[in-house]
Amino acid sequence: MAVIDLTVRGGVGGTDALIELRALQPGLPAVVCSGYSNDPVLARHEEHGFDAALVKPYLLDELRTALAEATSRS
Repeated sequence: MAVIDLTVRGGVGGTDALIELRALQPGLPAVVCSGYSNDPVLARHEEHGFDAALVKPYLLDELRTALAEATSRS
């Protein structure tokens, strides 16, 4: 399971990180998260390869729900 921030200043972006992780472990369940709630990747996370999405800040129950959603899709 991976929970990946969409934007990492000075680092690899979340979408590119997911591509690299899935090259190592195909089918890896992945949740994207970001504080930019209007980002198109959050709105259409499945089109970008993610199994679930979270908008920061998020509550523990929201994280649990996203993890369960991602796990059930993989």
